[in-house]
Amino acid sequence: MIDFTVNKAGLQHNIQQARENHIIIPTIRQMQHPELIPEAIKEKLRHTGLWDVDPVNLFRITWKNEPRESGGLFRETPNIIELPPALTGVKARIFAMVSKWFPTGCHKVGASFGCLAPRLVTGQFDVTCHKAVWPSTGNYCRGGAFNSKLLSCDSIAILPAEMSRERFEWLSQIAGEVIATPGCESNVKEIFDKTRELRERPEVMIFNQFEEMGNPLWHYNVTGRALAEAFEAIKGEKDRFSGACFTSGSAGTMSAGDYLKEQYPRLKLAVGEALQCPTILNNGFGGHRIEGIGDKHIPWIHNVKNTDMVIDIDDEDSQRLLRLFNTREGVDYLVSVGVERALAEQLSLLGISGIANILCCIKMAKYYEFTEHDVIGTVLTDSAAMYQSRIRELDEQYGAYDRHQAQLDHCLHILSLRDDNMLELTYKDRKRIHNLKYYTWVEQQGRTAEELNDLWYDVEGTWDAVHQQADQLDEFIEAFNKEVGLL
Repeated sequence: MIDFTVNKAGLQHNIQQARENHIIIPTIRQMQHPELIPEAIKEKLRHTGLWDVDPVNLFRITWKNEPRESGGLFRETPNIIELPPALTGVKARIFAMVSKWFPTGCHKVGASFGCLAPRLVTGQFDVTCHKAVWPSTGNYCRGGAFNSKLLSCDSIAILPAEMSRERFEWLSQIAGEVIATPGCESNVKEIFDKTRELRERPEVMIFNQFEEMGNPLWHYNVTGRALAEAFEAIKGEKDRFSGACFTSGSAGTMSAGDYLKEQYPRLKLAVGEALQCPTILNNGFGGHRIEGIGDKHIPWIHNVKNTDMVIDIDDEDSQRLLRLFNTREGVDYLVSVGVERALAEQLSLLGISGIANILCCIKMAKYYEFTEHDVIGTVLTDSAAMYQSRIRELDEQYGAYDRHQAQLDHCLHILSLRDDNMLELTYKDRKRIHNLKYYTWVEQQGRTAEELNDLWYDVEGTWDAVHQQADQLDEFIEAFNKEVGLL
């Protein structure tokens, strides 16, 4: 459960800081329904860039932003992209919600808000004396640092040294301090080790996305609801919402699947990971190149008991497709095989983990033999804008791109995907995966075996209780805003 204990002194400091810096905090309900945002705030958004360091951009933490770099307001339904059979090779309808139009270009700005906001509006985090630490394998620390900046909080971003150069360059302008830990996406223990070291500093407060319940609270209430709305907007008369697939970094997005399974009981929920680091599938380990996922552990906040399938994706598939979707030769080839040009030119909306999410959807469709009436949903966690340096590295490694290479990439890395390296989970499989949490969270991070068992048996109704705390958080936010007095 999220702790809403009030620290009166810290709360007064935060209210004063917000008043001085013209900060108004959005509610979860406004993120679900941006039409509820006050007109004065919308008017200011009309003159504000998407990435501007302005507190008003907190109100753009929603899946319904207009797809504009500056001055945009909101759509009635989420931004999505639907991928046709000519591209995917399967009959099932596959759609993905687009993260590019969040501030920072990634939905992690929402997950990090879900972690910071409860402590800020209760005064547990005091902006006058605390620094927010954001341990991450990539985008979460970007979202956390950005939110911290908008909320006048000091921040420390932690991420692996082998992440893309774009991330480090941007963070150097936003975060108070940036720490690069050894290794790649799957080296999360090194991040935890640095976090433990920082914990000794009295001014530090850790916001660990892998265990913070504000992460699933946000995704369940905002991402899950948005996916349901997107499906309802595009469904045909005979269509059914049959599947949802999300690669696991912190597993926060998996809680969107919890929402979907409540609304659509027949839906299958899959978790994806890199084949080169098959922790969930095979208790395995290793390094890989799908940035932001696959961390050689099971996040505390992953409700494994509600997960139907694990799907492993070869990281070479994601890398090759990054070039296919981001070159003129690749776009022209896809148009020649039946993909509409307008859609082909939008495939840069897929970042590396977004590509992996789509590949998970394709493999699920093949495994369950989904038809044209089956719909699978996912999210594009970021866009190719975060990976231009990776594309240049691939060009240097493989040489100039041409139509022949585009055809090979489409055939080998999409059309030839098989239903291998995946597993439909039994009760025993889920329990095995859940038990892997022991090695990170009990042996290393100070949790107890009793807490681990309580999480599995849902002794206190943990998951439902956390999901329902959104209303409580909104009450605290509204009270905070009232005291600040800017509305």
